[in-house]
This record gives sequence, structure tokens and C-alpha cells, in this order.
Amino acid sequence: MDEIAQDCRDNALSRAGRERILSVRGEPLFIAGWDRVLMIHYEVEKELLERSVPLKLDLYQDRAFVSVVAFTMRDMRPFRGGRLTAWMLKPIATHEFLNVRTYVRSGGETGIFFLREWLSNRLSVCLGPYPFGLPYKYGRLEYQHAWQNQKISGTAVDARTQAAFTYRAKIQTPSEFGSCGAGSLDEWLMERYTAFTNRAGRSRLFRVWHLPWQQMPLQVTILEQALIEENWPFFDSATITGSNFSPGLRDVWMGRPHRVLNAGNTAAF
Repeated sequence: MDEIAQDCRDNALSRAGRERILSVRGEPLFIAGWDRVLMIHYEVEKELLERSVPLKLDLYQDRAFVSVVAFTMRDMRPFRGGRLTAWMLKPIATHEFLNVRTYVRSGGETGIFFLREWLSNRLSVCLGPYPFGLPYKYGRLEYQHAWQNQKISGTAVDARTQAAFTYRAKIQTPSEFGSCGAGSLDEWLMERYTAFTNRAGRSRLFRVWHLPWQQMPLQVTILEQALIEENWPFFDSATITGSNFSPGLRDVWMGRPHRVLNAGNTAAF
């Protein structure tokens, strides 16, 4: 067993994700870092969420969840090709994200479904939707995820509507970051290795892999959430069930897009 496999041996989901992405020739396509990641989890009404999602929901004990994820992607580059191909992607290699995602299952795989993503890079907003079907929008994102000082805050503003999502948190009791407990809700929410999208009625998936998340739970205060309430009415009655913060992941593998053929949920490669 090599060093990477040894590191993820205790997490069956990470191990299965690695095997899955490597089972397809030519994968992975990209590699990047995900830095200073905050995940805020909402429980929402299942029936209302289903209206916004074209795939079958994945539920935890018959409960439906949507997560808002704020992080910085760093140094995205092709998995192969060296410095030249990395140089070609430099204009879109590092920038902030705000993802709004839910949880789905298709063709025997469970994963995340992107409801929308705000990015601080205009070029990425133009490029992402076409090959991957990603629901990108341009926004002004400012994050202060200074976890070493026990302070976390951020704001995301839609550049067109000016609606904002603003939060803050304080780590009350510093502790070591650790992996999610096996079978826990945190593990169910965080350890996801397939991403699904839908654009113009066409569903796609791409696979990712990384070492298991090292994280800590924390309590977040939402100061403004017009950005999500204006886009999804189910947030009016949603409740925050928890939040997790991670210093990030250094090497995240990302695969190429594949089509999800039909409601029978089989993928074409």
C-alpha cells in the first residue's frame, strides 16, 4: 500500500473515491488546493428542495440538507503536463468560491449537486459552465478565515443583484483538527467524491479525490443571507444544523466531465 493509500485507509469513503476516479483512463484531469474551507449546513424541507434539483435527493435519516461552502482554490493546474500547462491555467488558478450545494444519488454513486457557485474570477465564470455544466456567477468575495487567531468572517455579494451573504464565527476553544466520525452526519456531509451538475436539461458528473477532511465544528452567526433567500425560497424555513471549518486540502484531484444519460442514472464515459 503506497503512502497516499495508507493515509486514507481508515476512511472507506475516501478510499472508494480514490479507486473510482482512478478506474477511468486519463483521470484525474486537474489538481489544486482548497484553502481555509468553511461549510455551513442547513436542514431544509425535502419537498421544497426537490423542486430545485433534477436528480434524486440523497437523504440522511430522511432529512434533506443544503450546505453553503466558502473557500479559496489555489494553484489549479493540469494533473499532467508540468510547468507549461500550469502556466496556461495561471489566470484562473487561484480565486475564491462560494458554493451552494445539496446531496444527490445517481447511478449507484452519491455526491453533491451544485445549485449555484459564485466566483471572484470573471474568466472562470465564462469558462466553467460549458464543459462541466457548472452554475457559475460572478461575485465579490472577501474572506478572513484567520483560524489561527480564532476569528473567521466573510462576505459574498452577487455582482448583478448586490444581494449578500455575510457571516462571522469565533473558535471558542482551540482544538486539534480531526477527521469526521465514521457514520456521523459530519462525515455524510463532507466526505463526498462525486459532483453532479445540470445545465440546459443536461446532467453531468465529475469525480474528485482528496485525503479525508481534517476539520473542527464551530458555531457560525449569519449576519445577512439575502443572497441565498432570494434564489431559493426554502431557506425561509431552513435551520442551521452545524458548521465545520478546515484549514484545507493541499492536493485535490478533479476529473473530467461525464454525461449522466437519463433518469435511470447511468453515466457515459
